[in-house]
Order: sequence, then structure tokens, then C-alpha cells
Amino acid sequence: MSDPVEPSRPRPKRPRAKWPSRLLWLILLASLGLNWWFWSGGRVDVAASKGPAEQFVEGDRDASEKIARIEVSGTIMPPLTGRVIDEIEAAADDDGVRGVLLVVDSPGGLVADSHRIWHRLNELAADKPVTVSFGRLAASGGYYLAMGAGPDATIYAEPTTWTGSIGVIIPRYDLTGFGEKFGVASDSLKTGPYKDALNPLSPLSDGERAVWGEVLDESFSKFVDVIVAGRPDLDEAAVRELATGQIYTADQALENGLVDELGYDDDALEFLKTKLGLTSAKVVKYRHPPDWSSLFGGLIRATTDRIRGGQVSDVADRLADAARPRAYYLFGASAASLGAAADGLSSASAITK
Repeated sequence: MSDPVEPSRPRPKRPRAKWPSRLLWLILLASLGLNWWFWSGGRVDVAASKGPAEQFVEGDRDASEKIARIEVSGTIMPPLTGRVIDEIEAAADDDGVRGVLLVVDSPGGLVADSHRIWHRLNELAADKPVTVSFGRLAASGGYYLAMGAGPDATIYAEPTTWTGSIGVIIPRYDLTGFGEKFGVASDSLKTGPYKDALNPLSPLSDGERAVWGEVLDESFSKFVDVIVAGRPDLDEAAVRELATGQIYTADQALENGLVDELGYDDDALEFLKTKLGLTSAKVVKYRHPPDWSSLFGGLIRATTDRIRGGQVSDVADRLADAARPRAYYLFGASAASLGAAADGLSSASAITK
């Protein structure tokens, strides 16, 4: 008779290692702490202590005399504005920089930001020669800031450059029909008749039109003034005749005195070298350290949007943004803003159906 077989016993479970979860928690806490530090006083101190770093582009790497290449590429608004101003200040403070090549490829942007760059560039041009090179597009605010190079500056434009678009625009959209369709009306509590001027859910009154007309006229006059100051061969009457808001081709710009030469940025660079009397020079540009605060801030905003409901919060933000008055020296502002507003409205329509 065989011996009875003992039933198999389950093996005792080994305790799971806790270090992966602890490591993840540690990383999360460190990230939150670092983010908090950046968004507190530490962020400001770091940003203030570090300017743009110089980077060699071309020429004689060992030359003591330098030409700084400053590029304005994209819509003129933060963070681009601050970066360009930092580069202008870096070139102004560097005794080794003899001159500046300003390369513009921009449709323009905010009125205030365009003027800030113009102001800083104008200060720089008083001490160091600036030559300008227009790329594919140097329109509106892109042309405005280039006037900061001063009346002695030479402006090059590529043969296919579009420039001009001299004027101001404050985008506004009449959403009263949308409000009536979906039962949305404006009922703001305000202390004055113009406190909610340009409200897209209210018709624009004659008084509001007059108030904002004065704002437009003042910004437009500044635009005319900087061109008159920067283009000595154009008087105010000539500038106002050109300031229809239209785009000019490179040939048209040359014919109308908006630019001086047709050529590329290397042509502009060679001209600047000759003007400075340099046979050997080091061309440098500036690069900026990564903005970790913006990175962490973007991650937090994305997470918050998901918590708030994603699509609904995005629609609310778009509608609020469409109602916020902004003055632009910008080519194609109405089309770009209208596209964003249309996206918001279509999303809102999908939600309410």
C-alpha cells in the first residue's frame, strides 16, 4: 500500500519591492518643488542673472571684432519680444561688437511690442551701425521695428520679399447673432459706458467707434512718424500715401523708397563689413537658455485644463480671448484671429447641440 500524497502547499508571496513607487513619488515631489521655486522669487533671479549666450556663426573665429546677427522671426509678441530685446542689449554692451545685422522675417505683431523693439534698436543704432535684411516677410510691425536702425541704415530685401502693410488693426467680431441663437446675452455690470467696449455680444455704438478710432489714429500716427524718421527720402505725405495697409513686393518697395537694395542677408553682411572697414570679422548670434518655468507651467496648465473639462474650458478661453481688445501692427491679423474665433464657435456649437 502506497503512502498518501501530501497536498501541495501554495508558495508564500514575496513582498513587492516598494522602491519603484517611492522613486516615482520622489520625482513628483522634486518636480513640484522645483516648479514652485521657479514660479517664486527664484525664477526671477535666475532669469535676471543669465542673458543670451554668444554663438559663433561664420567668419574668423579668432577675430576680436565682431558683427552681431539679430533675427526677428515670427509674430512680435512675448516671448519673442523679450528675447530680441535681450539680444539687442547684449550687442550694445559688448565692446567687441562693431555693428549689427538685423534679419527680419515677420508679419508684425502687437503694437506695444513692436515699439519696444524699435526703441531699443534705435538706442543701439546711435552707437553702432545697423544694416537690415528682410526675408520672406517683413510686414507691418516687422517693418516698424526695422526703422529703429536709423536714417543712415541700409535696408536689403530679398527679391521675393513681401513688405509694407503699414497700418493698425484692432480685431473685433460681432457675435450678437450667435448669442441670440444660443440664448447668450451680455449683461455686464460696469461703471462707465465704455468699460466693456468691443464686447462681441453687443453691437458697436457710435461712441465706442469714436473712442477706439482715436486709439487707432494715435497708433497709426506713431507708425508714420517712425517711417519718416527712418526713411529720410520719404516725407509724411508720401508715407501716408503708401500706408493703405497693402503689401508691397520687393520691386514695389524699392521703387517707393521703402527699401534700398535687393539682395540676401549675405549681401547685407558684406555691405556692413565694408561700411565698418573690416577685412576680418567674427559673426555671432545669440542663443537663450531653456525657460524651465514655461515648460513646467505649460505642463501644469495642460493638466488643469483636463481637470476643468478640456473642451469646455478651451471654448471659454477662446471666447474670452476674442473679446479682449488688442492693437496690432500685423499683416493678416483679422484672418488669423477669425480662424481662432471660428474654431471656438464651432466647438461651442458642437457642445450646445
